[in-house]
Amino acid sequence: MGYDKAEVNAFVNEVTTEFENILDKLKQKDADILALKKELTKYENLESTLNKTILAAEEVSNNMRNVARSESKSILDEARKNASRILNDALMKAEKAQSDADMLKRRIINFKRRFRQAVENELDVIDSLDENY
Repeated sequence: MGYDKAEVNAFVNEVTTEFENILDKLKQKDADILALKKELTKYENLESTLNKTILAAEEVSNNMRNVARSESKSILDEARKNASRILNDALMKAEKAQSDADMLKRRIINFKRRFRQAVENELDVIDSLDENY
């Protein structure tokens, strides 16, 4: 009863891999931005054109960061929902098992009571036979 370790580990590995891929993409974009900034110093005579390009690249980078953050938040939210669902399922199974155990215990007690009564009835019959002879 509880979490399936293999399932949880697989899920964590999947989330980790996705998150690392997103981080690698962000690092690559940051490296691209740095390269563009170095090019700017080489082409000062094209400063206005390169400034527009850099602003556009920064905007794309920020958008990608925002998208990556949004995606990572979405992934984490989904992971939390799944974890919550798994926990709820486990709790429901535990409650059912407890209920089944309680019902079985009541049935055993009831059986013992009926069996004891049957044995006592048979003993009464035996005692009555002794009285008759």
